[in-house]
Amino acid sequence: MVAVESLSGWAAARLGRTKPSTTPSITAGALSVIKSRVAISLAHRTTLLRLAAKWRWRVESDAMDNREIAKVLEEIGLLLELKGENPFKSNAYYNAARTIESLTEDMAELVASGRIRDLKGIGPALAEKLAELVGTGRLTYYEELKQSVPTGLLEMTAIPGMGPKKIMAVWEKLGITTIGELEYACVENRLVSLPGFGQKTQDKIRQGIQQLKRRRGFHLYATVIGEAEQIVEVIRHSAGVGRVELVGELRRRLEVVQTISVLVSADRLQSVLDGLRQLEGLWEVTRTGDRIIGKSPSGIPVSVVMSEHLTAHALCAATGSQEHLNALAARASRIQVPWTLTSEVGGQRVPKADSEEALYATLGLPFIEPELREGLGEIEAAEAGRLKPLVEARQIQGIFHNHTTYSDGSASLDDMVVAAKALGYRYIGISDHSQSAFYANGLKEDRIREQHAAIDALRDRTSGIAIFKGIEADILADGSMDYPDDVLAKFDFVIASVHSRFNLPEEEQTARVIRALANPYVTMLGHPTGRLLLSREGYRIDMKRVIDAAKQYGKIVEINANPHRLDLDWRLCGYAKQQGVKVSINPDAHATEGLEDVPFGVNVARKGRLEPSDVINTLGPQEILPALTTGHR
Repeated sequence: MVAVESLSGWAAARLGRTKPSTTPSITAGALSVIKSRVAISLAHRTTLLRLAAKWRWRVESDAMDNREIAKVLEEIGLLLELKGENPFKSNAYYNAARTIESLTEDMAELVASGRIRDLKGIGPALAEKLAELVGTGRLTYYEELKQSVPTGLLEMTAIPGMGPKKIMAVWEKLGITTIGELEYACVENRLVSLPGFGQKTQDKIRQGIQQLKRRRGFHLYATVIGEAEQIVEVIRHSAGVGRVELVGELRRRLEVVQTISVLVSADRLQSVLDGLRQLEGLWEVTRTGDRIIGKSPSGIPVSVVMSEHLTAHALCAATGSQEHLNALAARASRIQVPWTLTSEVGGQRVPKADSEEALYATLGLPFIEPELREGLGEIEAAEAGRLKPLVEARQIQGIFHNHTTYSDGSASLDDMVVAAKALGYRYIGISDHSQSAFYANGLKEDRIREQHAAIDALRDRTSGIAIFKGIEADILADGSMDYPDDVLAKFDFVIASVHSRFNLPEEEQTARVIRALANPYVTMLGHPTGRLLLSREGYRIDMKRVIDAAKQYGKIVEINANPHRLDLDWRLCGYAKQQGVKVSINPDAHATEGLEDVPFGVNVARKGRLEPSDVINTLGPQEILPALTTGHR
C-alpha cells in the first residue's frame, strides 16, 4: 500500500520516468491525495490520477460512486435554475448527471485516464470539476452555490407543482424561503395574485405540502433493505449471538417503511453494541435496557431488541401488523385458546409453541406468510383454505418492459439481453418508447424497422434466451394508440401506458384506458395508475373497472417492479385474481441494473396473495408467446 503522506513526493519523483517496479494498491482517497490529510493543488491531484492510469495502480473503491456524483451534478443544475441562470448552463449539468448515472465504469478510472472528456456533454470546465469531486469528495463550486441559495428552496422542489420558476417567484416576490412560510402564505391567500399562479395553483401547492408532510419519515423498501441486511450481518457476526431476524414493516415487505426493526437472541449485548458502533454510517447508536437504537446511513431509525431467547411469540408480535395481531387475539378469544404474545403467564408466554407454524396451529390455522399479515382478511382466507403457496422470484422465467438505447435506456440491446441471460431468465421482451414520447427518444416507424432487424440478427447469434419484439406504446388522450394497427401488428407484444394528461377527471381517464385495452393488438397495461411512491399520486382512475375491462378483452395487467412505482398496488392484486386477470411482473428497466428489480415486484404479488399461476411470466419460453396473443389478433 502506498502511504498517503508519501504518495505526492513519490509520484513527483517518478513523473515522466520509469514505471515503478511494484504495482502499489491505493484507495481512491489515497489515489488523489485527498480528504484533508495532504494539501496539494488540483493540478497535482490530476497528475496523480493520470499516473494511476498510466501505471495501472489498483484502485480500491472508497470514493463517491457514480450515482452520488450524478446527484451532486443534478443538484447543481437545480441550484442554477433557482438562481435564474442561463437554461443552457443548468441543462449541461442535468445532461452530465444522466450520462454519469448510466455509466458502468468507475469515475475515478475515467478521470485518471483522461477519458472523462470523451463522454458526451463533458467539456474541459466540467471535467475539471469532476476531477475535484472525485479527487476530494467535495466540490468548491457546489459548496459556494449552495451557500447562495436558502436551503428551504431546495426542499420546496419535493412539493408537487413547485418547479424552479414558481420557487423563484415566491422567493423573489414574497421573500419565502421555507415550506412553513409557503404554507402560511397559502393560508393567507398570498399566492393567488402572483403572476402564473392563481387560486387553483395555490390550492394544488397547499395540497402538495400536506402530501409531503404525510410522506416525511417514510422510505422506499428498496432503499432500506440493503442497509437493514448490512445491520443484520454485523449483528450475526457479533460474539454470543444466536438468531437474528428482521421484523416489522421490512419482514412484511411493505412498499414504504419507517423503521429498521431487528430481534436478536444473544447473551452478550455489549458485543452487539460494539459491532454496531463499528458499522460505517450508523450514527446515534445508544443502548437503553435490552434495546439498541440508532440511525442508519440514510437517517432511518434503527431498533434492535435483545433477549436471551428469540421466541415464536416475540417474532410474531414484532412482525405485526397491529390489525393482524388484533385479529389473532380475537380468534383466540372466540375459540377459547389462552393467548398472550408479549407478556408471560405462569412464567411462560401462551399458548406453548416453539415456532410460528406451531403458534398459528394452536388457532387452527396454517402458517400465514409475513407479507400477508395486514389484517385484510388473510385469517379468514387461511381458515377457508384459500391461501395457496405464493409466487417466488425464482419462478419468474422471463421479463417484459425493458428499454434500450433505442429510446431512453442506457444499455444497448445486446447488453440487456446478455444481462438478462446472466440473471437466469429464459426470455426477455424489448419494449422501447413509442413515437409520442419524444422526450424519451420514442421510435418512429423507420427506427422500429431498424430495431427489429437488430433483434433478428441478435436472435441468430444468441442461444439460451428468447428475445421478443415489443413496444411501450403511449395511450393518447382519447384512448387511441400511438401507432396504427398495422404497425402494432408487427410486435410480439404491446404494453399500453399513460405518459401524459395525468390530470384528466376519473371518468375520462378510466374510459381512456379501457378504450386502449379494447385495441386487439394491446397485450398488457403498463404501470396502471402512474404513481411514483413518495413523489406523485396516481392519476384518478377506477382500477376495478379497468381490471374488469382487462378480463373482458383478455389483457394482462403489469406489476411494475421499479421500486419507485410498484404499480399495480398489492391491494388490488386480489381483485385481479378474483376476476381471473393475469399479471406480468416487469422491471421497467432502463439499464442492466434495473433488471434486478424484479424481486420487488414479486413482493407486491406475494402481498396480493398471488400464486405462480396468476403471473403470466412464470410460463416458459414455449408457452409464453401464445399466452401473449390470447387477447388480440
